[in-house]
Amino acid sequence: MAVHLSFLLLLTGLTGIHSITTVSKVSVKAGGSISIPCLYESRYINNVKYLCKGSDWNSCSYAVKTHKQSSGKFSISDDKIQRIFTVTIKDLMEQDAGYYWCVVEINDGGDNGKYFHLSVTRVTPSLYVDHQEITGVIGEKITIKCYHGYPGVIQWCRLGGSCVTEPSGLIDGTEVTTDRSVPNVFTVAMIVLKTESSGWYWCVQGDLQMPVHLTVREKSTTEKAATTVDSEEHRSEVLHGSS
Repeated sequence: MAVHLSFLLLLTGLTGIHSITTVSKVSVKAGGSISIPCLYESRYINNVKYLCKGSDWNSCSYAVKTHKQSSGKFSISDDKIQRIFTVTIKDLMEQDAGYYWCVVEINDGGDNGKYFHLSVTRVTPSLYVDHQEITGVIGEKITIKCYHGYPGVIQWCRLGGSCVTEPSGLIDGTEVTTDRSVPNVFTVAMIVLKTESSGWYWCVQGDLQMPVHLTVREKSTTEKAATTVDSEEHRSEVLHGSS
């Protein structure tokens, strides 16, 4: 892995080849945690994945590997169906700031990695969300608020996919609308959710991203029953009102 960061940046910039896709920069308040998704190519499904820290690839130190799962502060999971491994760093302190690498271990050659920069701040981050994990229901709408400290263009993007800039657009067939009527809040609505809407997304402003994982599930029996009752009550009100 003896490749200096500046050389690797030059190499990837020249070739345009990115076997791993992840954020480029995230900012988190001290004491919080962050989960970072790393999308990889299908040829790496069965490879060991890991997170390491260091601006120089030659001195990058291991933090956690998939076959070890967790090391306390760091944890990692691998979704082989969506080809995304996710690394989580908890109880962040200022000394945790710096460059990290999402890496795929290659047995017969140099490992394949993509770096990101983590900033840890004592004040409110420039771009953040209320929750990184959200759940929606098939056929319904979900709203995500991205809080930002500066004016400028903001996008809602799917990891490895397309982006939507205000006011609206489509991501993998799901309608997306945006609203900036509230100062410093970029509100995203994903309408008529589908099972395939599940996955990793992120708010983007400049070189900053904030990842959000969406899980879309079926409506529960209780929710279906409540919807049926509401519909019957509405129907009754309409009938009685018209009589």
